[in-house]
Amino acid sequence: MISVDGLTVEFSGTTLFKDISFVINEKDRIALMGKNGAGKSTILKIIAGEKTASKGRVSAPNDAVIAYLPQHLLTVDNRTVFEETAQAFSEILEMERQIQEMNNELSIRTDYESESYFELIEKVSTLSEKFYNIEEINFDAEIEKILLGLGFLPEDFQRPTSEFSGGWRMRIELAKILLRKPDLILLDEPTNHLDIESIQWLEEFLINSAKAVIVISHDRAFIDHITTRTIEVTMGRIYDYKVNYSNYLQLRKDRRVHQQKAFDEQKKMISETQEFIDRFKGTYSKTLQVQSRVKMLEKLDIVEVDDEDNSALRLKFPPSPKSGSYPVIIDNLTKQYENHTVFANASLTIARGERVAFVGKNGEGKSTLVKAIMGEIDYHGKLTLGHNTQIGYFAQNEASLLDEKLTVFQTIDDVAIGDVRTKIKDLLGAFMFSGDSIQKKVKVLSGGERTRLAMIKLLLEPVNLLILDEPTNHLDMKTKDILKSALQDFDGTLILVSHDRDFLDGIVEKVYEFGNKRVKEHLGDINSFLKKKRMDSLRELERNKK
Repeated sequence: MISVDGLTVEFSGTTLFKDISFVINEKDRIALMGKNGAGKSTILKIIAGEKTASKGRVSAPNDAVIAYLPQHLLTVDNRTVFEETAQAFSEILEMERQIQEMNNELSIRTDYESESYFELIEKVSTLSEKFYNIEEINFDAEIEKILLGLGFLPEDFQRPTSEFSGGWRMRIELAKILLRKPDLILLDEPTNHLDIESIQWLEEFLINSAKAVIVISHDRAFIDHITTRTIEVTMGRIYDYKVNYSNYLQLRKDRRVHQQKAFDEQKKMISETQEFIDRFKGTYSKTLQVQSRVKMLEKLDIVEVDDEDNSALRLKFPPSPKSGSYPVIIDNLTKQYENHTVFANASLTIARGERVAFVGKNGEGKSTLVKAIMGEIDYHGKLTLGHNTQIGYFAQNEASLLDEKLTVFQTIDDVAIGDVRTKIKDLLGAFMFSGDSIQKKVKVLSGGERTRLAMIKLLLEPVNLLILDEPTNHLDMKTKDILKSALQDFDGTLILVSHDRDFLDGIVEKVYEFGNKRVKEHLGDINSFLKKKRMDSLRELERNKK
């Protein structure tokens, strides 16, 4: 059991949160929810021992292992993937090395009666007892199982970690955490760099193998599947619900209704009391009553209604110019990098108004095919864009292409045309830019803020083919809902590269699966695709057993 007692964080005269307390029990799987800036990541860092609270403390048993996966990694090293992942067992391996070293020393010493000899025997006995009490582990097999589950291929194991992107390095860190089998796992946006299959594998692992988990995530399907408890951070305090995310939303709604009712009743009472005070102030016969009411108002605890984000405007893309009947036709397309074939003989036709998803493991060619459609890379085969196809493209690195010298407001003001110019502040507010934040320079924005700003720019462009490559990374649930609603109303053709099942649900009607150097068409929505994939996996498992 790990307890969080009276945590308070203050900086620059502002209180982020005050007197937060809760207990983390074994097998708790907790979703930490709240608006951006509420203090969720700060709480994780304090529990992990990476930050210190202004007041309060975190208490845990001496032998408790707490493992933390942050949103961003800064580590660089020259080990292979396998060697780096094996660092999860470094303490055990170091213990084994020390025991071996001490046994070697005992074998060559002859001062059997000396005090130091007896001390060495006692030391090696204590360490050996601790070592042999550890459950026997086949290190190589465990490492292999975890790495394969997170999407690595066997041939990746001996590649240097320096060859991998930040997203894959994040998977290596996640693998190390899972292998340590900690008492508490802290995960901050773990699904941002995982494909659908790896997310499903991680879900199963956390549900069946993890002890206690606290996760911050904007992947609704992920947290609904794994969590059994939701702690909301809002207005400097917490609310603790013993339910998953979907049930929490309903309870939160009910709570806010009760708060609003109490707030309205108190407001009415304060108004009537103040009216009495103003009316009879200076009236001798009412002096005691007036004084009593003044004191009552001074001591009154004001009812607060939790913040509700009312910025969720129903945004719409501009009407799409009419395109030809088939905006994208691909015939026998092959892409190779030197000796590596990404995919071969891919053929697909996307009709006007169709909404399709590109899914599959990272590195199987989803973004590569998008770049081919955009004319950014060469290829073998035939790719034709239909008549009057006007593309709006959101790349994974789109946020990094913004002009850093401009402010948030200027970035949108420069591309806004027509009536929307009168609604720029509303539009920015819907994507959580309000007040002074609209005058921030792009260069000081976080990754998530830049992603939101780049998405707003895209919302203003009249196009008939939208291609979005991982658009939901760094977006919180509220903003994802705004974008999803706008995409559902979009009257053009849509290609979505995404691993976010909840986001894809209700938008796409066809799925193209990338894998094994092929692009395979699946008719139906994302849920029917996933259902079929599970059946395929089970059949494959049976074949392997036979």
